[in-house]
Amino acid sequence: MALHHPAPERAHSHRGNPIHTVDEPALAERLSVPTHRLYEQPVAAEVAYQLVHDELMLDGNSRLNLATFVTTFMEPQAGRLMAECADKNMIDKDEYPQTAELERRCVSVLADLWNAPEPKGVIGCSTTGSSEACMLGGLALKRRWANARRSAGEPADRPNLVMGANVQICWEKFCNYWEVEARTVPVEGDRFHLSADEAVARCDENTIGVVAVLGSTLDGSYEPVAEIAAALDALQARTGLDLSIHVDGASGAMIAPFLDRDLVWDFRLPRVASINTSGHKYGLVYPGVGWVLWRDHEALPQELVFNVNYLGGNMPTFALNFSRPGAEVVAQYYMFLRLGSEGFRVVQQSSRDVAKGLADKIAELGPFQMITRGDELPVFAFTTKVEVEAFNVYDVSRRLRERGWQVPAYSFPANREDLSVLRVVVRNGFSEDLAGAFFDDLSRLVPELASQPRPAEGGEGASAFHH
Repeated sequence: MALHHPAPERAHSHRGNPIHTVDEPALAERLSVPTHRLYEQPVAAEVAYQLVHDELMLDGNSRLNLATFVTTFMEPQAGRLMAECADKNMIDKDEYPQTAELERRCVSVLADLWNAPEPKGVIGCSTTGSSEACMLGGLALKRRWANARRSAGEPADRPNLVMGANVQICWEKFCNYWEVEARTVPVEGDRFHLSADEAVARCDENTIGVVAVLGSTLDGSYEPVAEIAAALDALQARTGLDLSIHVDGASGAMIAPFLDRDLVWDFRLPRVASINTSGHKYGLVYPGVGWVLWRDHEALPQELVFNVNYLGGNMPTFALNFSRPGAEVVAQYYMFLRLGSEGFRVVQQSSRDVAKGLADKIAELGPFQMITRGDELPVFAFTTKVEVEAFNVYDVSRRLRERGWQVPAYSFPANREDLSVLRVVVRNGFSEDLAGAFFDDLSRLVPELASQPRPAEGGEGASAFHH
């Protein structure tokens, strides 16, 4: 969450539309939107609603936001369920036992989707999103490593975690907050994510585990989880080091089970100790809900689980957050019930088809070089060809925003900072019709951009989008 400092007070007032207060003209004379301190007296609910509603019109249209992975469309029935559950505190499982039961069912569904060898032995929970889920997965890796080191009489003061430079920013936060050395594998040439060889080369006795990403935010590609696991098997045979994998499946863990069933990336690999996903990404739920599962109780050290006596009930909990609404968990169960396996397959396949079709059409335009084509995550990245000198990806992003499309332009991380790309995330609700409208706008912009003498926009300060 962004940190905000109080803004300096402005000389002008923030008065609203006087029509909103026509029933009380005197109120219109003195009412202004509070920006630094509370207004002295209350106002009518409809007045407050309209004033806030008007300000929010300045936000972008979420359906045209091709930067975010987060769900921007749900059915009205899901919205009604969420509104009915907004006042239920998820942590109070004694008072809201059925909400807790729906959470348990969701964990069971995910254990089945991710091919847990003993589904009843899996332990998992909901979180506020994948960032919290990753933190919990990382904490379990660190504690298991530290326990093993101390049992062997070895020091446990220099933990490290191996991952690619393409990981979501939450992994950098984890390493910072919990004092773990981030052994980050830079991208090189046309390799834009972690490889098995590069991962193993950075592992040693202080490595708590390896993070493999099923669906990179940089370009939508899957990391080779099975190859990484096989390389770690070989490492153990040579050195005795027994290292676990956490799969960050924020997006891909809700795509691969339906579209890539033969891809082995999940609990079928014995080295995969834990998996997380974002229910609010390709789990098709509004923000914010995430999930994290461990293959068995051994993978989650018991000392990390707290038994809390809360409102008369004894409750085991492992989370960074405490109170939060049950709405998103209920919405996740609604989506599992509503779509079933075949429904999820159809929805995810539609997103992939739209992504691949749009990527192919953009490739045919001429000035663009495709980095990926949406055939793993329904996400693709592209850049301008070397010979294009009149404009760059930042120009394209700026001009598309004039039409309402939010398409991020950013540079890749260390060792490929020379490569700047545009990325398109296709989600449920971004239909073929909308994709066609997007392509038409992009097509119209290309001749105009090509007539520029030079790029108007630079990439200074640009960085990867970590949505």
